[in-house]
Amino acid sequence: MTRLDFIQKSSAKLKLIRIENQFTQDKMADILGISKKTLVQIEKGRSTLGWAGSVALCTIFRNSEILEMTFGGDPQDIILSLAFNDYERKEKTMGGKVWWINIKGTDKFRIQQNIVSEHYRILDDQDRRICSSFDYEFIKTRLQELSDECGV
Repeated sequence: MTRLDFIQKSSAKLKLIRIENQFTQDKMADILGISKKTLVQIEKGRSTLGWAGSVALCTIFRNSEILEMTFGGDPQDIILSLAFNDYERKEKTMGGKVWWINIKGTDKFRIQQNIVSEHYRILDDQDRRICSSFDYEFIKTRLQELSDECGV
């Protein structure tokens, strides 16, 4: 997934997210910091939210069922992977029971791939996300480094 893909997908779901939350166009435009005219153009597919608008939408409405289905779970991981080529920070996850498949693993770490966005992440044995990226080679190399550091 590229930033453009992310922008297009989030823009295409704007109206459904607005309806999901029972907001008027005026209220949704106010929440996102855009004009109602701009919101109408986006909802009609004539414009997009852009990177900042897409990030705002996905951050404000991160618990949206529409976004969860569109991006395969919490969109924050995708945002961080797109913003920083190879994002690394330990965060507790649910372990990937719904949107993730295990690709490769060791005793202490495992690589998972999101079935919707197709990005990768490394989880430790306590389901904490160590890093995420769309670059599988980076993820494989990072898994090897982590395994070497732990003597696995």
